[in-house]
Amino acid sequence: MNAPNASMNFYRAAMFAGSLLTWYVLTETAILPPFFFGEPLKIAAQMWTWFSSGTIYPHLAITLLETLLAFVGGTLLGLIAGLWLGLQPTASDLLSPYLKAFNSMPRLILAPIFAVWFGLGIWSKVALGISIVFFLVFFNVFHGVREVNPVVLANARMIGANKPQLLRMVYIPSAMTWVFASLHNAVGQAFVGAVIGEYLGSVKGIGYLILEAEGIFDINAVFAGILTLTAFAYGLDTIVSVAERRLLRWQPH
Repeated sequence: MNAPNASMNFYRAAMFAGSLLTWYVLTETAILPPFFFGEPLKIAAQMWTWFSSGTIYPHLAITLLETLLAFVGGTLLGLIAGLWLGLQPTASDLLSPYLKAFNSMPRLILAPIFAVWFGLGIWSKVALGISIVFFLVFFNVFHGVREVNPVVLANARMIGANKPQLLRMVYIPSAMTWVFASLHNAVGQAFVGAVIGEYLGSVKGIGYLILEAEGIFDINAVFAGILTLTAFAYGLDTIVSVAERRLLRWQPH
């Protein structure tokens, strides 16, 4: 680890600790009402109780499974559709109004429909997550393919590259930067789909724990659930960042 990175990590840790301290002081002095803003020590105690007793693990497993399935499914579908329509101008012109209309629709309103179609198990949450992730990935891949450098494309064709070779060596590398840009947003949105689905109907999941805590006005448990989700979403985003650095080594930094 070089010195600049070490310094930045120190400042980040200091900012985090300072934020927690400020939160603690403001709630302890009732400048921020604890009933509405929670109390950091009680939130930490709630998280410790959940993890030490093991009660959170079945809920966390369900939410993470829904999130991963939605993330992977939405990413693959978005990647395939984006590549296909990016390379098929006629099909993209035909479907463009419908794709834009569906993308403009708030997908969260589809949650009750998915619950009717797929039931209250994990698949309604996965379907909602896929509907959100798909468009994030699709439009980035589509534009990545359309933004291929025409000089590079012409040179590849000049040396005899066929369509599969163009796809593998020109179009996909061009789209990869756009893909990873969308994946960082897609991780969080996959969690959104899972948790909103759990809100509408489930008996397990972090969303269910948060909803249950809201029902008894336990703001500390609500914050504990939110922070747990945030930590795991950040962990998944970190995995995406590591994959991005490994797969995009060819890019100049």
